[in-house]
Amino acid sequence: MIVKYFLFGVYSKIKENIITINQGDRIYHPGYGIGIVKLISNKSFVGEKKTTFIQLYFARNGLTWQVPANNIPSTIRSIISATEARKIISHLQSWKGKVSEQWKVRATANQAAIAIGDPYRYAEVVKGLSLMKEHSTLSATDLKHLSLGLEFLCEELAEALNKTQERVGELIKDAIASPPAVA
Repeated sequence: MIVKYFLFGVYSKIKENIITINQGDRIYHPGYGIGIVKLISNKSFVGEKKTTFIQLYFARNGLTWQVPANNIPSTIRSIISATEARKIISHLQSWKGKVSEQWKVRATANQAAIAIGDPYRYAEVVKGLSLMKEHSTLSATDLKHLSLGLEFLCEELAEALNKTQERVGELIKDAIASPPAVA
């Protein structure tokens, strides 16, 4: 059984608007990480017509989640490709943005970036807070956001590049430390 659904603006740089889900596919959810489509089935309950359900399993949390196909959260998306992963590492290296000096503004922006599930935004959170950490002490919230951003980014890049999360962590550190390439 194949299920197709529309995604509306999950993240800015990857333009996919329709996702097709098949049993056995790997997917990504920002709160739960990489998951696998375990089962697609039709079920009916007393007084209701048959509905297609998708059962997802997320190893990071040991979570099994059954959701109606017509109610899949817009934050679920396909896992990025190896090509996209390399673009994200390049983005991490070349990104020149800055984090706000105001802790409330910074915390709100970083939380929003993490919640949306955009790997480019994860990269920006990681780079911004890593560079900030070099010059000052990070707050507990900043440390949490840095840790989450790094965890989520490593998890997905490792999956896309078929590398260990430790190796991807090294690639991320190298990208942050190296100067951007001159065009």
